[in-house]
Amino acid sequence: MDPADEVLDVVDREDRVTGRARRGEVYARGLLHRCVFVRVRDPEGRIFVHRRTASKLVFPSRYDMFVGGVLGAGEDYASAALREAEEELGVSGLAQPVPVLKFLYEGEGGAWWSYVHEVRCDLPVRPQVSEVDWYAFVDEAEVARRAADGSWPWVPDGLEAYRRLEEHRRVEG
Repeated sequence: MDPADEVLDVVDREDRVTGRARRGEVYARGLLHRCVFVRVRDPEGRIFVHRRTASKLVFPSRYDMFVGGVLGAGEDYASAALREAEEELGVSGLAQPVPVLKFLYEGEGGAWWSYVHEVRCDLPVRPQVSEVDWYAFVDEAEVARRAADGSWPWVPDGLEAYRRLEEHRRVEG
């Protein structure tokens, strides 16, 4: 199936479902919908970073420090987080990602509810070639440096999720 034909829940500013539409229509009309972000760490604590393929509907060829994506119609955040993480990493048997924070992203590309999760992956990854052009597990200091200096063109929603997650960690101690 063409990703643009996938049916998504359309939501309001309180994240309540108000209807359904195809992904292509959701993006074209700027309708609010739901997304999950999963920060994946390997056993050494490094963060999975990847460059999206040029064929992606949103933010093609940009770097991301999360795996994830949109929720299908009727799907909950927890199920989507596990599904997206396993699909994008090319693994099965991953632990359930832990929810950390939720926010309404409003910026480049549109607006969507974003629920950030974290998970540790001890499995060998085989990312989807349809989703990922390049990947590596990157030291946290290197991710922070590249996020700060802009040397990699990051997806803006992922960069916002990263900033909010870092602020959450500072506040929570």
